[in-house]
Amino acid sequence: MAELTELAIRLLRGKNLATIATLMKDGSPQASVVWIDTDGKHVIFNTADGRIKTNNLRRDGRVAVAVVNAENPYEQALIRGRVVEMTHEGADAHIDAMAKKYLDTDSYPGRNPAEVRVIVKIAPDRVG
Repeated sequence: MAELTELAIRLLRGKNLATIATLMKDGSPQASVVWIDTDGKHVIFNTADGRIKTNNLRRDGRVAVAVVNAENPYEQALIRGRVVEMTHEGADAHIDAMAKKYLDTDSYPGRNPAEVRVIVKIAPDRVG
């Protein structure tokens, strides 16, 4: 596992969006823009089960992440890695924390009671 750089950690902790690229069954890329987080060692994002990216990641855990500074788009971190954990535990609280970070609201306003939230944790293999 590679270490996240100081720049990557700062961008992941900041109010910046990230693009997550996963692999479809046929090997073609699929990209989604997501809210992003880190524990200082892993890249973390929250999504709902049953979406294309969760299905792709369960089949093939390889992923690429691009996070760009919202205030300076020339400052970015590019991370390739693999999923090491997908869990429902704590996912509802985590999406609320992400809503606080990005929207300054205490709970995620897009909550759909039919969805099951999942936290995806990525171990970086290459950081640039």
